[in-house]
Amino acid sequence: MIPFVSMPAFEYGRADGVSPLIQRVIANNPGPFTFTGTGTYIVGRPDPGAAVAVIDPGPLDDAHLAALLAAVAGRRVSHVLVTHTHRDHAPLARPFAEATGAPILAARPPARTVHVSPAPDEEEDETFAPDAVLADGEILAGDGWTLEALATPGHASNHLAFALREENALFCGDHVMGWSTTVVAPPDGDMAAYMDSLDRVIARDFSTLWPTHGGPVTEPGSFLAAYKAHRLLREAQVIGRLAAGDRRISAIVPNLYAAVDSRLWPAASLSVWAHLIALEAAGRVAARPGPALDADWTLT
Repeated sequence: MIPFVSMPAFEYGRADGVSPLIQRVIANNPGPFTFTGTGTYIVGRPDPGAAVAVIDPGPLDDAHLAALLAAVAGRRVSHVLVTHTHRDHAPLARPFAEATGAPILAARPPARTVHVSPAPDEEEDETFAPDAVLADGEILAGDGWTLEALATPGHASNHLAFALREENALFCGDHVMGWSTTVVAPPDGDMAAYMDSLDRVIARDFSTLWPTHGGPVTEPGSFLAAYKAHRLLREAQVIGRLAAGDRRISAIVPNLYAAVDSRLWPAASLSVWAHLIALEAAGRVAARPGPALDADWTLT
């Protein structure tokens, strides 16, 4: 069982100090894939004039923009950082950057829209364009803080996380969420890449994970071990359903997700598809005519 964490008390639009160097403002866009809403993080000291970074400004929302501008008033925004280009993370970056005079930094967006979306919030922001493209390992710094860009593809091909060295913490975007497992939706989402990224995060031994949605994970070691074990178990269950005679994802999902709200089955279908694509690439299953969502799948 994954030891999911609860969400601390909050109010939409309020800037809450959650650590000595971190404030969080939550957008009023709750939903089945955003939980209580998009949490925008302000990294830096609260001192007047201090340089701060802002991570994941969020969806286009005038009230959230006003709340963010109020939260950084009196300080200088030196960096606007975006973990990935989904619509619940990226669209407000440009209006916020223009209002503060800060550059937008992110990984290079996908060359084309390739995300199969389980919900509008998970679709690509096709208009997003960073002012500077970040590479894995790049270091950004401000007054009393240092952030390292950490490539974590899987949920999205261009997903970045940001490690705060002073607190041994990771702003993990949607790569890890404290309240739920992460959607991995092909063709942009990639399960093999996701598992590799998960191992990379585990190896860093962070003290705290700060997801964009939901509360912090304060015991990452046991949490991430359970997160990984869940994915491996789900892979084994998918193989088990193929062994039992299921051939289509539409037949596998009702069996594996019987206890899950059926409204989430479309997202579950994408996750099963991601597992099957990884298994097909490893030569463990075959797909006819090819590894599409509606393919016939068999064990090799």
